[in-house]
Amino acid sequence: MLLSEKMLAALNNQVKLEAESSQVYLGIASWLETQPGLEGYTEFFYRQSDEERHHMLKLIHYINDRDGHAIITALDMPKNTFGQVIEVFQDFLDNELLVSKSINDLVELSLNEKDYLTFKFLQWYLDEQLEEEKMAKTMLEKLQLVGSDRGGIYQLDKDIVGLRTKVSETKEGE
Repeated sequence: MLLSEKMLAALNNQVKLEAESSQVYLGIASWLETQPGLEGYTEFFYRQSDEERHHMLKLIHYINDRDGHAIITALDMPKNTFGQVIEVFQDFLDNELLVSKSINDLVELSLNEKDYLTFKFLQWYLDEQLEEEKMAKTMLEKLQLVGSDRGGIYQLDKDIVGLRTKVSETKEGE
């Protein structure tokens, strides 16, 4: 079953959105790496960037496997400087909410088009987005609790390594 033109265009838009997410997180990681003592946050966002690239590649393969053609487009330059770590996590949550909305729109389109293969394919992305939103929200809430306390920010920097590892182990066990 071939993808409809409408579905192909929507999936290609999602490819771009996943690529942009990867770039956003790469920009965040690069900035964090220049801030002293934030190695945990830095590693978290480098891995997050890699994960978004994986999401993009999964979409590309799906499109091409369905006899479509995944289009790779130019990307806008992401934000490269931030005021505080809490701003980074607000941007992280905002981006994940944007991606979730886009995935939900794709699911709706797949149902409207009676494209049940794409609907099934997108279930993985729905589960992934639930996890990503929860992680972003949790970290943002923790940073809001510690405020500008440098000791709290430092401790959360150490904790995020464990959070990322825990999430990775959960994914591998699926």
